[in-house]
Amino acid sequence: MNLIIDIGNTFVKMVGLDGDTIRQERVSLADEEQIRRFCFSQPFEAGIYSSVVDLPERVEQLLSGLPFPMMRYQSGVTPIPISSRYMTPLTLGADRMAAAVGASLQWPGRNILIVDVGTCATFDFVSSEGEYLGGNISPGASMRLKAMHQFTGRLPLVELEGETPPFGTDTATAIRCGALTGLQMEIEGYARRYSRTFERLNVCLTGGGDGMSLDLPDVEVHYDQYLVPRGLNEILKWNRQSVRDELFETD
Repeated sequence: MNLIIDIGNTFVKMVGLDGDTIRQERVSLADEEQIRRFCFSQPFEAGIYSSVVDLPERVEQLLSGLPFPMMRYQSGVTPIPISSRYMTPLTLGADRMAAAVGASLQWPGRNILIVDVGTCATFDFVSSEGEYLGGNISPGASMRLKAMHQFTGRLPLVELEGETPPFGTDTATAIRCGALTGLQMEIEGYARRYSRTFERLNVCLTGGGDGMSLDLPDVEVHYDQYLVPRGLNEILKWNRQSVRDELFETD
């Protein structure tokens, strides 16, 4: 079983992967004891972690001192099993590239739009040739709600959970429905636009997109909450295999 750790803006997502067997736990980055407990919960063979934030020194020391090989994935530095056209690879979020790797290996030969709904909503595209073409970043639902409150004089801060009628019937539902419906229509708009240019389009939702019902009759839609961990796991296996291949190379 491999240990996969995806450190995002809000949570640390820890996953144990062994074929189809998956164990997952999500904790705060400040909860070092819970991170430690998960890291020692199984006889892991190897591990990989990525982070979109600067890690506290104690967490960095914990991950570098585990009793099994643990590599850090860094965009633009760590070798990956797909090609990329991104012009500034060092600035590309590790979770975005990991998701691209995971999607390209799950649906080979397909054009794939990857939508990761979290603090931000990211839209990334992998071609049917297995090449990462790039992507866009947009505010996520919670960020939209906070922005409407922060940059206006009277709009309240509305919780993400709550009623979502077709039309807002008060200020709270108007704000919530505007944020959520706007995000859903944005996703559908991307998919429709790309489906006119790229044949055999798949849309893969990950992150917080599991509750969305997209109106895309001519596009295959999948949801995979483990897309980023699957991609990180493939990067780990690919790099370990490369090392093994080098050990057995002969002149």
